[in-house]
Amino acid sequence: MTQSIGRTCWAIAEGYIPPYSNGPEPQFISHETVCILNAGGKDAHVEITIYYSNREPVGPYQVTVPAQRTKHIRFNNLTDPEPIPHDTDFASVITSDVPIVVQHTRLDSRQAENALLSTMAFPGN
Repeated sequence: MTQSIGRTCWAIAEGYIPPYSNGPEPQFISHETVCILNAGGKDAHVEITIYYSNREPVGPYQVTVPAQRTKHIRFNNLTDPEPIPHDTDFASVITSDVPIVVQHTRLDSRQAENALLSTMAFPGN
């Protein structure tokens, strides 16, 4: 039995990709990640829009999360319609055609003592 859980709209009000990293690649590259759980029985067609403080929004970045799967998407790896710049504050809105659960994670490896932050995104509906 499959069960849809979550919401179809989420927001991450905080985002920042550090300009440099410390440690072996790719594990210790400083990054922002959106973690998406699709526990339902249909594929989730997800759109991510990026908002900045001093320019127009960019997006949507399109991702599919298969039914009953999870996908971790590094904001660093999003390139279409354009890469997200490092050393720049941003926020994101994540929408889906089916309910999903969204979590935000950041690895900041600018120093040898790494810091990992993780929090739930804000459900918008």
